[in-house]
Amino acid sequence: MSFRIIDLSHTLTAIGLMSTWPGHPTFSATRTSSIPEQRSNVTALSFGSHTGTHIDAPSHFIGDGEAVDVFDLHRLFGRAVVVDVRKKGPRERITWDDVQKYEDKLGEGVIVLICTGWSRFWGYANYGDHPFLDVDVARKLVERGVRVIGVDALSPDEMKVGEEESEDSGVHGVILGAGGAIAENLRGVEEVIGMEKPVVSLLPIKIGGCDGSPIRAIAFEGAI
Repeated sequence: MSFRIIDLSHTLTAIGLMSTWPGHPTFSATRTSSIPEQRSNVTALSFGSHTGTHIDAPSHFIGDGEAVDVFDLHRLFGRAVVVDVRKKGPRERITWDDVQKYEDKLGEGVIVLICTGWSRFWGYANYGDHPFLDVDVARKLVERGVRVIGVDALSPDEMKVGEEESEDSGVHGVILGAGGAIAENLRGVEEVIGMEKPVVSLLPIKIGGCDGSPIRAIAFEGAI
């Protein structure tokens, strides 16, 4: 069986360029056993729950929200709708006017991918200056049955650190508060736009009680 798979994940690397939310743990990989000195190669890994391409579980922002190990996997594997907003500039707001034309494709079980094109700045200082989703868009998506969204940027919210952070957690509060999940730091989403019936997988590592997890996000053409 042969079909096209689009890799939507950035590479975790200790030697190349990576972007990390300020204050979050960074990625490291240390070889603890090496061939030919030992019989096998073994590597010790260290990273945060929101390192690289990852999923936010409800418990990331919601005190009694579900952790990543108990989140319903059916919600992280399904039909995708790509919202193309690549014309947006740095820190420009994405409004319902930008999303409304995709409304007839929305519904329960649909995973909405926001394509800003910002993954091209991964590892650079301006990666945090991405366009951001208006919180009203998140509310309207939830009203239409959507519970999982993904974005090819650091966050669907405007990047604000410390005292500037919103008390209501913006898009995170709406999506995660509705029992949903958010995939962040996707790449290659623009390649999904041309697919007639895209399916995406955003499956996490099963880490007990954790608020998120790195994922190997992929997209492929299919019918489910």
